[in-house]
Amino acid sequence: QERFTDVRTVGIDETSVRRGQNYITVVHDLDAKRLLFATEGREHKTVLDFVDDLKAHGGDSAKVEHVCMDMSAAYAKGVGLALPQAQISYDRFHVVAMAMDAMDQVRRTEMAQDAPAVREALESAVDNDEHKALKQLMWGMRRNPESWSAKQTDAMHWLQRSVLKSARAWRLKMALRAVYARAKVHNSVQQASVELQAWLSWAFRCRLEPFKKLARSLKERFAAVVRGMLGHRSNAYVEAMNGLLQQAKRAARGFRTSDNFITIAYLRMSKLKHLPASPFAPVGVT
Repeated sequence: QERFTDVRTVGIDETSVRRGQNYITVVHDLDAKRLLFATEGREHKTVLDFVDDLKAHGGDSAKVEHVCMDMSAAYAKGVGLALPQAQISYDRFHVVAMAMDAMDQVRRTEMAQDAPAVREALESAVDNDEHKALKQLMWGMRRNPESWSAKQTDAMHWLQRSVLKSARAWRLKMALRAVYARAKVHNSVQQASVELQAWLSWAFRCRLEPFKKLARSLKERFAAVVRGMLGHRSNAYVEAMNGLLQQAKRAARGFRTSDNFITIAYLRMSKLKHLPASPFAPVGVT
């Protein structure tokens, strides 16, 4: 009974049903902030199934203008087949998460290959326990500066004065976050393109393979990455709803089938307008 006639911008993502390779694909209306569709799996066919369901609910696939998603090749293939007129916007959350992962790879590799040099430098700069200092450094690199503790602030100030590869990796990650933050304010395709291109040039010259790999991925998808910076397009809402779904899964101690998980997803997040009142619900609750 639901009508999807006004769907223009959708967000596609996956969430796990159980440990291992058990996933469902969820598609949200990012304008109306509601779940439209959920199905088992995460291959390109899930996007085709969504379009069939969209049409069955009165929607028009030709009117879907934007699809916000991660860099899944399967989802990109599905959008190309079922929504060829829609523009893909790669979600800022996933791009920054990829930069965070690249930074962690550099830090772990440096600790494994140059551990004595790192520890020697750290001992000369930090008075407290070496192991604790390394832990503060790890969390400080992952957090935003405004959320640093006093000990993390000390560790990060030392890192920024050092010549370690980890310091370069952290600066690259923070610079990409800054590009996204400025794009959210100016909302200009031209300015976002110039700033992203400058970051890519730096990443290609940085001699850090994880960031060079990330730069190659972003360059191949440049236009879609820029679109993900603009118009407040983000899968943040989708990620938040996935978090609520995972909370429901833990509260239920897991769901025996994917169908049960999908049912809970619809009940909690689709903002259904045509559910009959339950005789067991409290007064005012349907």
